[in-house]
Amino acid sequence: MLGERGPNMNKTLFCGVDLHSNNAMYVITDQEDRCVLKKRLPNQLPVVLESLEPFRPQLKVVAVESTYNWYWLVYGLMDHEYPVILAHPSAIDQYDGIKEADDLTDAAFLARLARLDILPTGYTDLEVPYGEPNVRFGTPGP
Repeated sequence: MLGERGPNMNKTLFCGVDLHSNNAMYVITDQEDRCVLKKRLPNQLPVVLESLEPFRPQLKVVAVESTYNWYWLVYGLMDHEYPVILAHPSAIDQYDGIKEADDLTDAAFLARLARLDILPTGYTDLEVPYGEPNVRFGTPGP
């Protein structure tokens, strides 16, 4: 199920990803915070790329929760030129005002904060300031 189509295809879209060890919840919203996609996917890059592809031209950002296993998804999306940001979960007051939190609300909240341009972010080792250790390549940053 890809959710709504038609009028949303001309709008800017925002994706939030609540990442777990073997799956992730993906929520894509439009500029008015209407849900265009909500889908749990296995942690398999080809499946993720196939699911996001119909929305690719409109995606302004894919906000991925920084968990212990974020690198495969962030690097995979970056390698396919998706606009990825790494969310800094410990800097997010995620549950203020949310009565029930689950994977769906977590992913939707990341998309909302990205849309409002107030999502606290971390950085990947590809963005590490020069001279800092680069975990991915074992060399100083760019």
